[in-house]
Amino acid sequence: MAGNFSFDQLKKAVSSGEVDTVLACIVDLQGRLAGKRFLAQYFVDTAHDETHGCNYLLAADIDMEPVPGYKAASWSKGYGDFVMKPDLSTLRRIPWLEKTALVICDVLDHHSHDDLPHSPRAILKKQVKRLAERGYVGYFASELEFYLFSETYDSARKKHWQGLDTASPYIGDYQIGITTKEEGVMRRLRNEMQAAGIPIENSKGEWGPGQEEINVRYAEALEMADRHVILKNGAKEIAESEGKAVSFMAKYNYGLAGNSSHIHNSLWSADGQTPLFYDRQAEWTLSTLGQQWAAGQLKYAREFTWFLAPYVNSYKRFQAGTFAPTKIMWSEDNRTAGFRLCGEGTKGIRMECRIGGADLNPYLAFAALIAAGLAGIDEKLELQKPFVGDAYQASQLPEIPKTLRDATETLAKSEMLKQALGDGVLEHYIHTARWEQFEYDRRITDWELHRGFERY
Repeated sequence: MAGNFSFDQLKKAVSSGEVDTVLACIVDLQGRLAGKRFLAQYFVDTAHDETHGCNYLLAADIDMEPVPGYKAASWSKGYGDFVMKPDLSTLRRIPWLEKTALVICDVLDHHSHDDLPHSPRAILKKQVKRLAERGYVGYFASELEFYLFSETYDSARKKHWQGLDTASPYIGDYQIGITTKEEGVMRRLRNEMQAAGIPIENSKGEWGPGQEEINVRYAEALEMADRHVILKNGAKEIAESEGKAVSFMAKYNYGLAGNSSHIHNSLWSADGQTPLFYDRQAEWTLSTLGQQWAAGQLKYAREFTWFLAPYVNSYKRFQAGTFAPTKIMWSEDNRTAGFRLCGEGTKGIRMECRIGGADLNPYLAFAALIAAGLAGIDEKLELQKPFVGDAYQASQLPEIPKTLRDATETLAKSEMLKQALGDGVLEHYIHTARWEQFEYDRRITDWELHRGFERY
């Protein structure tokens, strides 16, 4: 069950006054929740069927600037409406907001009422359907890392995001004593996410001062993506209510560990009962299907890297000796690898993609991994032998794209993604990537001013 609150339960809660607000949210290109706050009674009476939003929301950059050049939406087309269709299976109570429920909406064409092909949720739904047609269900889990600051967003802004006080002054990776100091936010995050129908396994300190990791129990791909975006949004809201701030930037500080979003993925039977990657007789106990799936992800990793690292900042995380990968290869339980086999010898055997940063859009990332995995199955690819050793020092291994520009041009040449996602959809996101690069290229950074104001 995706949510934890049926529509009948919502109606009763509205009648009793327990809920007075419903958030109807779509997911934008950046993986953020966008939408409307409804008077709950109106939502129950009318808006649960559908509402509308401006189609520029899927043609805007992270600053909410309408981006020129999209075919799907533009000034010349008048930036009309699209339909926001609540998926009532995602309805849930939001414990950290007073008397509030939330529902995720699909984005539909205003005229045909078909899924808008370039909306992130529709892109993932298409790939999930491809799995279902073959009798598979994809189970995914994304680990999210973030920095917790003893700052508010206002105080961080006034400091120009420099010299910020982290929740702990030194690295507390796995250390219980230091993370106890961070429990004001983290305990609420674990418990209130659980109460919102997002099952939390654990949280822990990570390899940076004030850096946290929170693990959500695996789920079917679409449900896991929904959990991911609600968790990110909720983490910010809970932290802010505690006078703190969190950041999911891939690399907020050159000298500190980056924030990743490792993605665990595997295939199961359509009824969700039989693991299709587990074969105790196979090499690495990974079935032929699992090996082909992994081989596809390895073959096409450079082509879909943008879906795991969508910003200029994303590529600053890929540094040797930081637990972030720099090479495209797989290994058995090796954290220098781009892909790591986990759960070997058990029904939980799965591939962990370690390339993605916490700034990724999970719908796009999951869709790309599914598309590449299916390509590996269709092409009956053979999985190479696992790498052993320090991948950072292995110069012969293929590299993850080093820059957004490199990843964008590699994405633009991908015939596999063009076939899997559709020409128009891929073009939409290539344009998104090129706009991000264009915006960066014309801006003057603090680093340039520091180096060149006096010295040039």
